[in-house]
Amino acid sequence: MGDGGVFISRSFLRYWRATAVSGLGTYVTVFALQALVVLTLDGTAADVGWLNAARWLPYLTLGLVVGALVDGRRRLPLMVNTDLAQAVLLLLIPVLWWLEALSMPVLLAVVFAYGTAAVVNMAATMSFLPRLVERGRLQPAHARVDGADAVSSAAGPALGGLLVTAVGAPFAVVVDSATYLYSALTLRRIEVDEPPPRTGVTARRLLGEILDGVRWAYGASGLRTLAIATHGWFVGNAVVGVVLAPYAFLVLDLSAAEFGLVGAAGGVGAALGAAITTAVGLRLGTGRTIILCHLLTTSAVVTMTLAGQSSYAAWVLGLGQGIYGLAMGMSNSHEMSYRQLVTPDALQARTNTTLRSLNRAVVVVVAPLAGLLADAVGMQTMLVVAAVAFGAVALGLASTSFRTVRAPT
Repeated sequence: MGDGGVFISRSFLRYWRATAVSGLGTYVTVFALQALVVLTLDGTAADVGWLNAARWLPYLTLGLVVGALVDGRRRLPLMVNTDLAQAVLLLLIPVLWWLEALSMPVLLAVVFAYGTAAVVNMAATMSFLPRLVERGRLQPAHARVDGADAVSSAAGPALGGLLVTAVGAPFAVVVDSATYLYSALTLRRIEVDEPPPRTGVTARRLLGEILDGVRWAYGASGLRTLAIATHGWFVGNAVVGVVLAPYAFLVLDLSAAEFGLVGAAGGVGAALGAAITTAVGLRLGTGRTIILCHLLTTSAVVTMTLAGQSSYAAWVLGLGQGIYGLAMGMSNSHEMSYRQLVTPDALQARTNTTLRSLNRAVVVVVAPLAGLLADAVGMQTMLVVAAVAFGAVALGLASTSFRTVRAPT
């Protein structure tokens, strides 16, 4: 890249703005959909579990195929078109609610379609970044994207709480639709040379390409240890994702606005994590930084659990969210850059989508079970289960040679 580096490249800045704005809308929508299930449709923790499962099910059913297809296509047009598709699908939710046709089954169907578009978008977006920046700039580039995501994760829940309070959960989703439209229009202005799309791909060849991606992700690449640990991390994250909203609304008796501010605390923590992660990684190395983040996540969930015994429940829950966000803001850029630095361009989408699909498959399986168990044994008990899962991941990684890993240059 000859225009001065990642931070002053017009193409990267457009990519960064597009992902930042659409990310803000996504956080509003995640908040609004959970509020919609619990407050508008009178749902339970199990219903939130089904909602999360529907959102991530396309990764399980389509992810491996999508990764192989995206590796054979120009990635930028896919990003633009799937942004537009997500904008249209989200607009259906307030329309259906206004027509009194929105129920849990209908909502799950719309969310599944939205998730399908998101699978393609993710595969294209994640594998597109290495085409915009030099190898030596990839981790700082991811950190900058994570920083914007962290700000969005802080502002999104707070904005979502205000919107749900002011106009109701169905119409809060409109904000996300608008952000996807902005993202599509911004991405269209990126100038980048991409290889021509492959032609004549047969079903047999496509199957072979899928298997190549799986073999690389869990074989010759050396990513297996990190991949398995990340699958375990998603067990804990799936439990937290299902339990947190019902825990806040039904156990701690927080309002939508209060829960939005709790979510904003997570964003503040993530922004701090993204700001310091490059320096921490240079000092500790990739492996030790990721292990540290998993230990922080464990302590975060323990803190959230204690909110139920505190007279300052919102503050304690917010503290836990802040630590949770800090860990995520620190870890993601190192995991993503390490994965992409050891993977050739021709396998980027397949590797990213293979691993991400199996991570989301964990959510699809765990989320409904976590919801059912939370209704049966209690929200706090399930938070303890999540903390145990995160702790096991940290200790497991620390016991392997991964702790000494540093990202290649």
